[in-house]
Amino acid sequence: MNLTWLEDFLSLARCGNFSRAATERHMTQPAFSRRVRALEEWLGVALFDRSTHPVTLTDTGQWFQSVAQDMLARVARVPDEARAVADASSATLRFASTHALSFTFLPDWLRKLETAAAMGPVQLVSDVMHQCEALMQQGRVQFLLCHWHAQVPGRLDPAAYRSVQVGSDTLVPVSAPGKGGQAAHRLSASGGKRAPLLAYSSESGLGRIVRALRSGPLEKAGGEAVFTAHLASVLRTMALDGRGVAWLPQSLIADDLKDKRLVAAGDAAWRIDLEIRLFRSQAAAPPAAENFWRRVVGLPGRQRA
Repeated sequence: MNLTWLEDFLSLARCGNFSRAATERHMTQPAFSRRVRALEEWLGVALFDRSTHPVTLTDTGQWFQSVAQDMLARVARVPDEARAVADASSATLRFASTHALSFTFLPDWLRKLETAAAMGPVQLVSDVMHQCEALMQQGRVQFLLCHWHAQVPGRLDPAAYRSVQVGSDTLVPVSAPGKGGQAAHRLSASGGKRAPLLAYSSESGLGRIVRALRSGPLEKAGGEAVFTAHLASVLRTMALDGRGVAWLPQSLIADDLKDKRLVAAGDAAWRIDLEIRLFRSQAAAPPAAENFWRRVVGLPGRQRA
């Protein structure tokens, strides 16, 4: 159906005369009549009683008159509504964040930023690193918050994306305590008893870092994966249950370490110091996103890349 048919229909309903309605619609009467007939054929009903002079609406035509008016009114509102949606979208800050940081670092970080200046609405997608990177590459989010290590490049090309360090964290291999408060499962560079490992899946950014930086020492230490998951929170639960050793962000387990529900499962050499980085595209972003980026970059001590 063509929307102009609705205007033709309403014009004829108002005039009751094909000739006058055609003039009003700036076309010949035969052309006008064909368009009215096309609308009736599309609906599969007669809208006008042509046996009367002037022509009158059938019962269906009377019903359709209000429908046509509503449809045209709705279409007329679409540009304003589209602009309103665009304005709201441009004011919304769209984040992707890995699960661990969504629960620990992100809320307090945003709260501190809000104390310095008001922020607009925030939309957050919390997912594994692999999916967060995909959302950035697809342009569905403006920012990506994640753990990062200089020796473990991600999937975001530095030529297309820039980043700034907004925090720091440490991956700590931990275990539930055993007798005497020592780790029930412990890593040892000299080998010996195999340590059961609670490992990250391939989709996990933390898993990517652990595999890249500790796979060699783990082979020598005789570590063996007994459980795999992509969420640090799940591995934490398994570690608390005494099931093995997990590399967990200190930001996630600070209280567990303090209360000795979890203890270090190896010396300091097994730990991995990480940066928490905020990524964005090199392309221009909406004003709200650009203002937010400038605010973050302008904070003291920020390191850009």
